[in-house]
Amino acid sequence: QVEFVESGGKSVQPGGSLTLSCAASGFVFICWSMSWYRQAPGKERETVATVSLGGGVTDYEESVKGRFTISRDNDKKTLSLHMTNIQSDDTTVYYCNAEPPFAVWGRGTQVTVSS
Repeated sequence: QVEFVESGGKSVQPGGSLTLSCAASGFVFICWSMSWYRQAPGKERETVATVSLGGGVTDYEESVKGRFTISRDNDKKTLSLHMTNIQSDDTTVYYCNAEPPFAVWGRGTQVTVSS
């Protein structure tokens, strides 16, 4: 069955850096564009970044452009999000999924920005 396991979240100071990782299984990874999503309490889920099947095309939500980098390893079926110059508004739980997403979601990984 489809499964996503996100990891790497932790508490960081404003301006810090962090890399999130996601292990995907249960579907043909190379056949799907992949995205990182985030959802703060009481807010709609938003797509943070998307990467194409081969990894050559990426797209970012406006507020993270120039700060976050999405990448994928099709051999390992993993997705990464390298976050730099992290800001307080980036505090929330991050999830990975296909684009468009499957109905199944992982537990996510919590990123907390605190000085």
